[in-house]
Amino acid sequence: MIDKIWIAPGDAVADIGEGASVMIGGFGTAGMPDELIDALIARGVGDLTIINNNAGNGEAGVAALIKAGRVRKIICSFPRQTDSHHFDAAYRAGEIELELVPQGNLAARIQAAGAGLGAIFTPTGYGTILAEGKETREINGRHYVLEYPIHADFALIKAHRGDRWGNLVYRKTARNFGPIMAMAAKTTIAQVSDVVPLGGLDPEVVVTPGIFVQRVVPLSPIRAAS
Repeated sequence: MIDKIWIAPGDAVADIGEGASVMIGGFGTAGMPDELIDALIARGVGDLTIINNNAGNGEAGVAALIKAGRVRKIICSFPRQTDSHHFDAAYRAGEIELELVPQGNLAARIQAAGAGLGAIFTPTGYGTILAEGKETREINGRHYVLEYPIHADFALIKAHRGDRWGNLVYRKTARNFGPIMAMAAKTTIAQVSDVVPLGGLDPEVVVTPGIFVQRVVPLSPIRAAS
């Protein structure tokens, strides 16, 4: 019987090791898998490469991971905002490496990894310092930059509902990077607000099929199977 439910967040992240690359869903705090991040902090591993849209907000989530000194490198599109003080401090101290990726390119490179593509050409960044040292090409009169897919060892994402097979649906804007990150990581761990019995999710509204999810961590009691 396929059952991907992991009750304890700490158990679900227990094999994330030193130096792992970890995609973390979320657009700011929307869709941020805080419980999984807290479990990762408690695990105590460091030297992590984090792929996220932001470089942390306030004191929780990715910001807490940076504050704990666990992040060696962050790949993101929006590293600075009024409450990104932990990233700012670490970056200014030379304690964290930043790879800045335009938001559309970030999504496209993650999608390329999930689709098994070798590389993509994108017009975003052409003629800027972000394109320095990269291959460029003119296609149909427009200039493009060669960018490579972003893969990860693990993806930590947040969904609204899931079942024991790992099928997921999301809540409004909390969906953001979750679906594409689930496809681009070797192991996807999803925290969900509610686990429903098989058949409890309309197949027409399932966004992430269970084939892309290895572990489901419920944040509420599991409903009895029908």
